[in-house]
Amino acid sequence: MSTKRIDPEKLLESVQEQERQEKFGKLKIYLGASPGVGKTYAMLRDAIAKRQQGLDVVVGVVESHGRKDTEEQLSNLEILPRLKINYRGREVSEFDLDGALKRNPGLILIDEMAHTNIEGQRHAKRWQDIKELLDRGIDVYTTLNVQHIESLNSDVSGIIHAPVKETVPDLMIDLADTIELIDLPPEDLLKRLQEGKVYYPEQAELAKEGFFRKGNLIALRELALRVTAERVGAQVLLYRQGLGIKHIWSTNDKILVCVGPGSESLQLIRTARRLATSLQAEWIAVSVDSPRLNQTPNQRNSVIKHLQVANRLGAETVVLNGFDIVTTLLNYAREQNISLILIWKEVKPRWKEVFFTVWQMKYYEIHKKLTCT
Repeated sequence: MSTKRIDPEKLLESVQEQERQEKFGKLKIYLGASPGVGKTYAMLRDAIAKRQQGLDVVVGVVESHGRKDTEEQLSNLEILPRLKINYRGREVSEFDLDGALKRNPGLILIDEMAHTNIEGQRHAKRWQDIKELLDRGIDVYTTLNVQHIESLNSDVSGIIHAPVKETVPDLMIDLADTIELIDLPPEDLLKRLQEGKVYYPEQAELAKEGFFRKGNLIALRELALRVTAERVGAQVLLYRQGLGIKHIWSTNDKILVCVGPGSESLQLIRTARRLATSLQAEWIAVSVDSPRLNQTPNQRNSVIKHLQVANRLGAETVVLNGFDIVTTLLNYAREQNISLILIWKEVKPRWKEVFFTVWQMKYYEIHKKLTCT
């Protein structure tokens, strides 16, 4: 019977990560393509269900924006008092972080994660308030529009032709235990806007002329769907790696293209890019650094240049190390749940294939005679 030695460092890391997760609060993000899709309503609905199950639930801050259905749901939950602050000659209210920490509920609802706090608060941004609550072991439900994700800032600005000032760093997206997409087709959202269910009538008209154009909503919806799909894809990958699952799960297309020093690699890279675009798939350009290849410095430089081309075309690039090239590639493909591998194969004319086969047979006969005598 063979036994596999447990790596003590990995075991310690696993135990420490488990302890961290037990102490750290759980974060759920209700993600939408834009205001008005129903994120806050969905968050309140789920929170009421949790309260009915016996969990200690409070509302830290929720903006109803005059929506009657939201206000009706709020009446079923405990609402923490807000801080009253005199700011530039007028009284404004803010989320009371210290009050929430003192109350120490099982779950707290914090609307509008990307909100900027009034000057003078402990944290400049509401996501920082949420991070402190999580650090104290308090679970948080929050809402977020896709345009506020920091890594998508330039994409969103290009869509709506305006800067997005309030952003949330991607580390907060990574911290989330759950991201729930609250989706609504643009036609339905525009109808809600027209009926006054998103903003007050005067605000609704301005919004329709600017942010709430149908083209904007379609593009932002696609971004929100992409973020959610990438998140689910990452969870599938971590699950498979954690359990050591070797076979490929056909959940979505993921392409691997093998890159070498030859000029044919550029053609292969462009083919992979076109295929990835048509399939809406992720793609990875991979080179294997093996002592068996015995590559010259010029060949290594060619490989690096080809990987740089792939990167500019949108691929993730990886250099693997291994003696057996095929085994190294296949192991990596299984780990990454690759569904399609592209590799260059030179197609020889038929006469060359026949000649090569005959030569192999002759070689085999000569070799056999030599080894038998």
